[in-house]
Amino acid sequence: MSLFGGLSISGSGMTAERLRMDVIAENLANADSTRGADGQPYRRKEVVLGAAGGGSFQDVLDGVRVKAIVEDSTPGKKVYDPSHPDADQQGFVTMPNVNTVTEMVDLITASRGYEANVQAMNAAKQMFQRTLDLMR
Repeated sequence: MSLFGGLSISGSGMTAERLRMDVIAENLANADSTRGADGQPYRRKEVVLGAAGGGSFQDVLDGVRVKAIVEDSTPGKKVYDPSHPDADQQGFVTMPNVNTVTEMVDLITASRGYEANVQAMNAAKQMFQRTLDLMR
């Protein structure tokens, strides 16, 4: 690991957590979108993270990267609303599979992960500063 490896790892973690927060915000914004560009209800998205390389110990030291953004395959719930423009023949509307409570928990988790990476980066920065102070 290089001298600045810790900063690189924290930076990759911050980038990944920021993307997670962006995807969660998109999910929350579309929680009531019953028709997207494809004519179907919005489908919840999730971010899949992995080691920056393959899977060896050295790859773990290289940080984290986004492997994919995938759609959740859980079916949306049906709500009876015959006056809704997207209602089917029986009067049911298929709602997006977004649960706002789950999204808020995920948002808090991503936010805490981001904060942890900021703290790790600040700790590394302080160690570098103290090392430079000792060399004077």
